[in-house]
Amino acid sequence: MAEMSPLRQRMIEDLKIRNLSPATQRSYVHHVAKFSRYFRRSPDELGCEEVRAYQLHLVGRRVSWGSLNQAVCALRFFYGITLGRTDLPERIPYARAPRKLPVVLSADEVVGFLEAVKGLRNRVALTTAYAAGLRSLEATRLKVADIDSGRMVIRVEQGKGAKDRYVMLSPQLLEILRGYWRLTRPKRWLFPRRDGAGPMDSQTLTVACRVACEQLGLEKRVTVHTLRHSFATHLLEAGTDIRIIQALLGHRSLATTSLYAQVSTAVIGRTVSPFDQLSIEVIPPA
Repeated sequence: MAEMSPLRQRMIEDLKIRNLSPATQRSYVHHVAKFSRYFRRSPDELGCEEVRAYQLHLVGRRVSWGSLNQAVCALRFFYGITLGRTDLPERIPYARAPRKLPVVLSADEVVGFLEAVKGLRNRVALTTAYAAGLRSLEATRLKVADIDSGRMVIRVEQGKGAKDRYVMLSPQLLEILRGYWRLTRPKRWLFPRRDGAGPMDSQTLTVACRVACEQLGLEKRVTVHTLRHSFATHLLEAGTDIRIIQALLGHRSLATTSLYAQVSTAVIGRTVSPFDQLSIEVIPPA
């Protein structure tokens, strides 16, 4: 908008009044200027049709989703605030975030991956993450007391959203954890740091996953969350009620809460983990 300095200055003043950061102010002015240059006309002479054509132009140039929505924010601000055309902003849609399907391992791939993980503690922690569908922090912060073999459940304290929940304790996992405990004798934390002063760093599992992938030459990028996705997918494929999967994963978003009923810990304790279908050796024979 260099050739329209009064209009440019007016927009800058509007941005300052609303206490937007200097970086955001520059970004908004930049995007409106690019929009103006594309049509070689003053932006106050353009309307909704030109905005939509410009959005299609950006999509055609494979502009990132974030940059596309920055342009939308700038144009909505310019028309709605600077020009006072309150009818236009709502007609300028935001781009939807692209939905990428999560990477999922087959049962055989899970076995191969877990057996390739270096270090007993790392292997057992990642095995637990798959067997119970845990997030990285949830697995690393497990306490010995969280393993309830009486009810065959694992207590997950302060998971995502600062909520506690229970997940099933696979009988095969229980045997592995017992073997692990006999070999390492952890006290408070199930997977402690080397000095025993606290839980292991979740970044350690990230590195362990990367090393295992490199050793196996996997094209798939496998992370702790990949194991969690695989857990959920294998349960779904086995015919497990989606409401049980919802409770096991600890999803509590407003978009899904109304779709799923609460499941009792008794039901969770009776749910078979897909881990029990695998033939795997995690603890070396005594």
